[in-house]
Amino acid sequence: MKKQLQKGDKKLLHAWAFYDWANSVYSLVIASAIFPLFYGALFRSEGIEEIEVFGMMLRRSPLIFYTTALAFLIIAIISPILSGIADYLGNKKFFLKLFCYIGALSTIGLYWFSLEHIYVSLLLYLLGLVGFWGSIVFYNSYLPDIAHPEQHDSLSAKGYAMGYIGSVLLLLLCLAMILGYQTFGFESEAFPTRLSFILTGVWWIAFSQYTYAYLPKGNKADGKLSKDVLLDGFRELKAIWSSLKTQVKLKKYLAAFFVYSMAVQTVMLAAAYFGEQELEWGSDSERTTGLIVSILLIQIIAVFGALLTSRLSQRIGNIKTLIYVNIIWIVICAWAFFVYTPVQFYITAGVVGLVMGGIQALSRSTYAKFLPETEDTTSYFSFYDVAEKIGIIIGMFLYGFVEEITGSMRYSIVFLILFFVAGVFLLLRVPKSSKK
Repeated sequence: MKKQLQKGDKKLLHAWAFYDWANSVYSLVIASAIFPLFYGALFRSEGIEEIEVFGMMLRRSPLIFYTTALAFLIIAIISPILSGIADYLGNKKFFLKLFCYIGALSTIGLYWFSLEHIYVSLLLYLLGLVGFWGSIVFYNSYLPDIAHPEQHDSLSAKGYAMGYIGSVLLLLLCLAMILGYQTFGFESEAFPTRLSFILTGVWWIAFSQYTYAYLPKGNKADGKLSKDVLLDGFRELKAIWSSLKTQVKLKKYLAAFFVYSMAVQTVMLAAAYFGEQELEWGSDSERTTGLIVSILLIQIIAVFGALLTSRLSQRIGNIKTLIYVNIIWIVICAWAFFVYTPVQFYITAGVVGLVMGGIQALSRSTYAKFLPETEDTTSYFSFYDVAEKIGIIIGMFLYGFVEEITGSMRYSIVFLILFFVAGVFLLLRVPKSSKK
């Protein structure tokens, strides 16, 4: 058994950040690049745009958006329950592993995704999302436990940067197999595309073992597991909600985060489907190559974007930096309405990459900075994650609904401008103190 490393130890911090390397392949390969292409190709090969699900005819994009919203609803409900259990058992790492394995094994199961078995297929997609985002609840809650406040910004940015680099490496391998399928001895693009899902799940499980080897189990609980422990997580959220009355800065920041994160996460989850469906690619091979190249562009630039945002926040403060980043997001959404060609999409992807990693990393570290002195970081980060998930539920549902009634995702993208504008307004209301 390895000796427990002290808070702030470089090896411990690296091990924590390495989980981003392990799990970010899911957000890139499944959520952003290959699965959206695969999903769209299934419908195009059948020559259909709608499919009957639970007695309703739904367009392909709203169907996956509604499934995504349902997954986040499940996460929002179970996260407080699991946080309460984790507090009693004092073992966050168990739940981090549990959700990792649920997500990774479900991702492997996407190899068998088909329209003929749409219910099982959507269930696997849903469980992959639940596993990925569920593990993030416990992963994020480790940040104040293992790092000192002055390390939060740089460590959070390091995690995202490692995630972008690792996921790009796997995506390049998958892209090489799909585009060069004949070189690898495959009969068509179909098998290497499905094989990418297996590789993603295996990568996620394998590399996460390094993180598990060094992270502590969690804070030890004083009491024993009680029969009403399932409600303790909700009680803790209620207690934190009540405590916000005396924590004005944290409360106002959370309000701003809830609104702008709703838009950011929705754009990130829907961007690949927008590119796959709304752009004039010319041919299927050009669509595959172009969309993956644009996603790679986002990932590569995002590495520098996360680090740049971290440095900018050190110079002008976290809140002011977040305001500027939100303004850039407003411009991106307005521009997206007029994007039709691959070149325009590449330009958009580059700017998105610049602000995507930065806003995520800085939002997480800003929240950690604003927390009061407490050992109960799991509950605070559970509150943070539940707020984020509720925002995603609303954002994804509205995004799919607007497309369903208008027939185009362009109007859905523009609709999100309202949330970014509200985010800027609410960030301006966060009390100023020092450079935080």
